[in-house]
Amino acid sequence: MKDKVIAICPGSFDPVTLGHLDIITRASNMFHKVIVVVAGNSSKHCSFSPEERVELISKCITNLPNVTVEHYGGLLADYAADVGATAIIKGLRAMSDFEYEFQMALTNKKLNPKVETLFLTTAAENMYLSSSMVKQIASMGGDISDFVPEVIRQDIINRIKK
Repeated sequence: MKDKVIAICPGSFDPVTLGHLDIITRASNMFHKVIVVVAGNSSKHCSFSPEERVELISKCITNLPNVTVEHYGGLLADYAADVGATAIIKGLRAMSDFEYEFQMALTNKKLNPKVETLFLTTAAENMYLSSSMVKQIASMGGDISDFVPEVIRQDIINRIKK
């Protein structure tokens, strides 16, 4: 792979999970710079503001010096062009993820021919893990320790628990 390749790792991250961090960490080992992009998603009701999600992720990546976090509300293809990224990293849990992500990859490629989308399969222990599941467990007082980084666990509980 070329030196100094910038990759972006987009998502809603509401909240960031151990599955997300696995993908981010693996991407950080493959690219010179990784920018985690907290993206807006009008089809999701988020529990945390974009700024709060940036802050939560930032707390979790202090050991990854080549990873930064930003919020962006526009088209991902435009953001990639603005920062000079040539790769978009997406994690896949199941085939159902692939259909949507494949469509997005083709669209981003059409909008920005200089960017490639790379899919990383999730680790087996994270195949079932989603932010929605974490929020549901936390809202019912369940233990989310196995699903989210310890450094942000209480932040999530404080926000979600009824």
